[in-house]
Amino acid sequence: MTKQECIEQILGGHRRTPNERGEAFASANIALCKYWGKRNEELNLPVTSSLSISLGPLGTQTTLSQIDASSDEIMLNGKSIPSSDVFAKRLTAFLDVFRRSSHQRFYIDTTNTIPTAAGLASSASGFAALVLALDRLMNWGLDQRHLSILARIGSGSASRSIYNGFVQWDRGSRNDGMDSVAERLDATWPTLRIATVFVSVTAKSIDSRSAMRRTCKTSRLYESWPSKVAEDLVKINEAIRNQDFNQLGQTSESNALSMHATMISTSPPILYWLPKSVEHMHQVWALRAEGLPLFFTMDAGPNLKLLFEAQNEDAVRAAFPSSNVIAPFLSTS
Repeated sequence: MTKQECIEQILGGHRRTPNERGEAFASANIALCKYWGKRNEELNLPVTSSLSISLGPLGTQTTLSQIDASSDEIMLNGKSIPSSDVFAKRLTAFLDVFRRSSHQRFYIDTTNTIPTAAGLASSASGFAALVLALDRLMNWGLDQRHLSILARIGSGSASRSIYNGFVQWDRGSRNDGMDSVAERLDATWPTLRIATVFVSVTAKSIDSRSAMRRTCKTSRLYESWPSKVAEDLVKINEAIRNQDFNQLGQTSESNALSMHATMISTSPPILYWLPKSVEHMHQVWALRAEGLPLFFTMDAGPNLKLLFEAQNEDAVRAAFPSSNVIAPFLSTS
């Protein structure tokens, strides 16, 4: 099935009179059990399931309207983006499959509260916000399940950014991807905290899609990745149910390091870590050895996300004074 066929299957009964504009915000999400590798690149169907937590106010705000112009107009963080830009090309290609005619053009105004393309899930929140804004602009009235599928077509992790809180994205088994969908877990954790530690906010040298492809094709370690994820998903779900922070942190950190190990073992190797990334890892391990319950996770980039509980926030801020602390279940509805 193609992207177009999938979208037509979802939107077939939802053709209505558009509104003047559509506006939406979507939080970025950090995977505690990672998505890494695709079984279908056309529809962004994953090899494994995954589980994430949203980052509250960190994410993307997008406003859409239809315009009478020869091309789309794209604003990113208050600046006009030329059509030749990689970001603009990816956005335009995604919008192409939704256009009612070849002459339909959009004005897109997007603001990220996190760095773009720096390994902080900006594409996840970006495509989720875009789909939510499209739904409101075009007056589709889709449910969250179908919105998650549409967001996934733009960026796999975006399927999870349709929701707040803990979210599990099931890999599904159907070839059309209609069962590869994210759902919010019925769980909260008011004392859980996340801190983002920025090492670099410049664009990555290799994008996640290319890195996934190379990993799947050349890493011998990737053969064990699906079983690792299956085990970790059970442990993380159990930790959430029991509010067992040590199990949550240990499993999430192990899962992240295992994902990066598959990348390091590719040919040629992919290493997103920078010297400061490794320094911060050792800092976390040293603090933990001293008795501070602190763990980290990393997506496909050099930046760390620290996991800890509210009672240890002062200690974490003292150790990482430039970090941005987020309380996911106090900042989302």
